[in-house]
Amino acid sequence: MLDRHLLKSCVLAISCLSVSSLSFAAGSCERLVATGNPNNPPFMWRDPQNPKQLMGAQADMLKKVAKDLGVRLDVLYSRSWEKAEEEVRSGRIDLLSGVELTPASLDDLDYIYPSVYSHDTVVWVRNILSFPYIEWADLRDRKGAKAADALSPAFTDYAKANLDIEQGANLSQVFQKLMLGEVDYVLAERESSLARATTMGLQDDLLPLSPPIEGRPMYLALSHNSACNDAWLRGQLAKKMTEIAASELPESLIQKNLQLWKQQQSEPASAPKVAQ
Repeated sequence: MLDRHLLKSCVLAISCLSVSSLSFAAGSCERLVATGNPNNPPFMWRDPQNPKQLMGAQADMLKKVAKDLGVRLDVLYSRSWEKAEEEVRSGRIDLLSGVELTPASLDDLDYIYPSVYSHDTVVWVRNILSFPYIEWADLRDRKGAKAADALSPAFTDYAKANLDIEQGANLSQVFQKLMLGEVDYVLAERESSLARATTMGLQDDLLPLSPPIEGRPMYLALSHNSACNDAWLRGQLAKKMTEIAASELPESLIQKNLQLWKQQQSEPASAPKVAQ
């Protein structure tokens, strides 16, 4: 039988080792860098007062997560969505916010579940019209329009066979057609289209209908090549995203950032802060 004092010493040593290992795991990454789509308000857009940074609902959410984990976070501007993806795949940036799940991207990214936001494509109509809508078939016998938003193969096939939808040059153009009565509805993503309608002064004239035509979840993803990618961080990120998804925070951040976007569009341009 082991000597009682020796056994006590072994237990104490193991306990210290466990605490030390846990501390190392929790503190192995003191700084995270994230990026995302710089042209997707209210989710993310370039901060006019700090052009090297991104702001928006997703940026605010990431900052809360980092604060809860005791990790420093920078949400950096990467010029374009394609550049953001490239920077994260390489590991030069750790986190990519707002990425949709595709088989090819699993080669480079660990997706954090659940998603908090999604790109919901909805039917937009003039706010003065009665437009009964519950399902795709309700769009028959009406003329629609869409901009560059990609839709699922299932809806695309259905639309080709059953609907009259013209392709517009951009969202502003198709919204103008809608207001002029040249089309009956527009198919476009809900939140980003609301931001665009705000810049056009149409936020009270246009109405998004429910339910969405379709939704595409947007995930937070961690680069396989990130020096911070370990089991502890992936687990903590998943835990925080689960908590946030079950709360009212996502919607409150959307509303807050829609107001910020609207305010920025109405203010005269000012000189950005100079990086020190």
